[in-house]
Amino acid sequence: MKNSLLFTFFVLINFISFAQPGASDNDLQLNTITTALPFMSITPDSRAGGMGDAGTALSPNSTSIYWNTSGLSFAKQKSEISISYTPWLRQLTNDISLSYLAGYIKLNKIHTVGGSLRYFSLGEITFTDASGNVIRDDKPSEFELTGAYAFKLSDKFSIGMNGKFAYSNLTGGLTVGGVNTKPGVVGAADLSFSYYNDEAKIGKLDGVYTFAATFNNIGNKIAYSELSKRDFIPMNMKIGNSFKAEFDRYNHVTFAVDIQKLLVPTPAKYELINGNYEMLSGKSGDVGVISGMIQSFYDAPGVVAKDADGNYIQNSDNSYQIVKGSKFKEEIDEINIAAGVEWWYNEVFAVRTGIFYENKNKGNRQFLNFGASLKYNMFAFDFSYLASISGRQSPLANTLRFTIRLYLGQGGLGNNDAAPQP
Repeated sequence: MKNSLLFTFFVLINFISFAQPGASDNDLQLNTITTALPFMSITPDSRAGGMGDAGTALSPNSTSIYWNTSGLSFAKQKSEISISYTPWLRQLTNDISLSYLAGYIKLNKIHTVGGSLRYFSLGEITFTDASGNVIRDDKPSEFELTGAYAFKLSDKFSIGMNGKFAYSNLTGGLTVGGVNTKPGVVGAADLSFSYYNDEAKIGKLDGVYTFAATFNNIGNKIAYSELSKRDFIPMNMKIGNSFKAEFDRYNHVTFAVDIQKLLVPTPAKYELINGNYEMLSGKSGDVGVISGMIQSFYDAPGVVAKDADGNYIQNSDNSYQIVKGSKFKEEIDEINIAAGVEWWYNEVFAVRTGIFYENKNKGNRQFLNFGASLKYNMFAFDFSYLASISGRQSPLANTLRFTIRLYLGQGGLGNNDAAPQP
């Protein structure tokens, strides 16, 4: 495979959204896609967190269980355990945090198993009634338990699967307006695929090329009471590429690029007309999980056309006219881009940086990341810092992440051990 051409091709795809013709971002309106259990999609580790969240195709470690389980088949270490901690939204409060424990073990040249525990604490919240009287104080929390399995198909290909159980207790069983609330419970799965080539070249530069694709958090919709609407969890697709350039025995640099998209229906465009809310464009989000995933690729409402008087233009079949190209433009805007670079010296010290871009009409998460690592014998420490570039008031600004890794074995099951052909 001509990896230099493949890598260039995917980089061009990743940046195509910046050069699309048709409706501009100023024509489109804010139309953010929201989900339940957003904590399931928060980057937990400091390494990818220091590279703009471009972690799908990075060299494998224990936090690959979040990014791309299939990559564990190519891990150099036989086993690893890590723990990460992220103080969250510190621009708004000081008691929300995400903790993440992950580990894996390579059973043999073909099979790798692992698991992780994600715990999200929302701090202390005071519940009040409609009159403002205090009902009680509570500490809402959510957690996710994951079991992981990677199967090595050959010396270059691997697949991975995760099974997940998530529990979200946001109300503590509080009764609101006569309705009893309950914790949300989710069962979900991840599916991942990796192509790994440790004999790749870009020009005359030797290195390791990795391509990875993942489908994450494919699971049931969730509700917090018997009467409330059921919401999608953050199902998403990620496609990643990385190239680790090996300059000499002491220095190597990794370049990584991801594209990421939520597989959740886009909210339709509604308007109050003659006393009734009417759907002007888009599709209803009241669909099943599989239908919602498929629909997410073509359901953007775009921009409804108006005449010179500011009235919506209707077609002969009473549907509303949509500005040409605006639906496609909005679909493209739903793709997030992450890119990062990392330099290691002698496998002891690393520095990294990255950038993450989300369109302003789809959430406006735009930030730079910086990070570093220090490794000594069996231990490693990672650190990252997030600097928002979408505005000084961003709640994500100044986010810190910390990760400690413990390597428990090496040799015998590494990257150069090819699995037998099936």
